[in-house]
Amino acid sequence: MDEKFSFDQLASSKAFRMTAVAVLGLLALFLLVKTVDLIAYGIGRSDVYPAKTISVEGTGEASMIPDIAQITYSVTEQGATVSEAQDKATTKMDAALAAVEALGVEEKDVKTVGYNVYPRYEYQQPCYSGICPPVTSSPRIIGYEVSQSIEVKVRDTGKAGEVLQALGTAGVQNISGPNFVVDDADGVRAEARELAIKEAKEKAKQLSKDLGVSLGNVVSFSESSGYYPMYDSYYGKGAGMEAEQSMAPSLPVGEEETTITVYITYEIR
Repeated sequence: MDEKFSFDQLASSKAFRMTAVAVLGLLALFLLVKTVDLIAYGIGRSDVYPAKTISVEGTGEASMIPDIAQITYSVTEQGATVSEAQDKATTKMDAALAAVEALGVEEKDVKTVGYNVYPRYEYQQPCYSGICPPVTSSPRIIGYEVSQSIEVKVRDTGKAGEVLQALGTAGVQNISGPNFVVDDADGVRAEARELAIKEAKEKAKQLSKDLGVSLGNVVSFSESSGYYPMYDSYYGKGAGMEAEQSMAPSLPVGEEETTITVYITYEIR
């Protein structure tokens, strides 16, 4: 009985050890796989910043003569009713639009940027005498005001002054502009960015040579930009302006300058 018990006990102990070894082996394999995955994940992540880097900046400038003149104008009229105020505003606006169209401005370059109708109120005046009328609870509507604003793109900038003259002659009293801009602004920025990157690369190459290191991959890039358009303003003298009294203003176009600064960080080896 004792010998049998010892044999069974030994066999059971041996089986337990083998099972334990197998479990420990699987656990070690699992931990190894997880470690490899973490290493691979860390290598593949873009936000793992290299320990050794070089940061440089470069600035590029590009300029172009504006090819569009933006002009905004508005017509405001009053009437006892909304319909009356609208009719007055429409009559004046139609005359202004016809004047603009006569100068070759296409329909696609004329758009409404605002149309508003407001009631006009009469408020009770303060009473300083001994006998005052009864105080009303609210102001009284005495009419309405209609305002329409239009934005015009003049693609022949040489005609910008003529457009302003025509609007003034048509009785438009509120004119803003022209704002001279470049139609292909993205192209100007792209040119400035290219020059900025070129300057930054040259700085990085020279700096790596001075330090005796080699440049690796770009690990970060950012940019900031600014542009400097030319502005001018013109205001019509109102409905009383006669055509023969009006002269087209001289409007120098100038240039639109764009400056872009880039910031590049390289890994070094």
